[in-house]
Amino acid sequence: MNDILNISAYKFVPLPDAHALRDRLHEQAVALDLKGTVLLAEEGINLFLAGPGAAVREFVAKLRQDPRLADLVPKESWSAQVPFRKLLVKVKREIIRMNHPTIRPAAGRAPAVPAATVRRWLDQGHDDDGRPVVTLDTRNAFEIDHGTFEGAIDWRIQKFSDFPQALQAHQAELQGKTVVSFCTGGIRCEKAAIYMQESGLEHVYQLEGGILKYFEESGGAHFRGECFVFDEREALGADLQARRN
Repeated sequence: MNDILNISAYKFVPLPDAHALRDRLHEQAVALDLKGTVLLAEEGINLFLAGPGAAVREFVAKLRQDPRLADLVPKESWSAQVPFRKLLVKVKREIIRMNHPTIRPAAGRAPAVPAATVRRWLDQGHDDDGRPVVTLDTRNAFEIDHGTFEGAIDWRIQKFSDFPQALQAHQAELQGKTVVSFCTGGIRCEKAAIYMQESGLEHVYQLEGGILKYFEESGGAHFRGECFVFDEREALGADLQARRN
């Protein structure tokens, strides 16, 4: 019986009190017997948590009591077991490491496109202006090997902080095209899309909510394989169910 609720969520928002927030969230998660990881930084929050549905939703409700996190909308999936062995609540320099501190999504996002629009563009082979569309996978090579969109650009990066250098080497290939960057849940393509814009690419978007939101809203159309996730489930199919034990 799949009665364990798994959530992932992030938000880029200034959290200068990250250390104090860490203590409070750790206490709340322990009290609710949740497992997983919560990362905090001055730039925002990134979390992956699992537990009984009521407990997880109570934690999210408490999070939303903070006005800065009131609009947090986690992506959800269900499993028979908790796919994490322990709870970690940590403060880090970045919630997703890029080593480019001037890239600050809280100050303004790159344009995002919903799953339905990306599916339609891929169905028709171009965007609504007739421009060729390419999908750019911003994840690490080992994640991509589990599955990705058909024809997605894969620069074989080993860690996300390699992305800026990879773009510099391949930027000319993207000129004149509509680029849709994507990742597991959206956090990496938030930074990647801004970096590409600031590097001079004109038609750059991010897939809203990443692959997991795409699965939720558009199924597996144009996606081949599974989506790697950073927990003991290893990978999820388009139905958001684990294929491996």
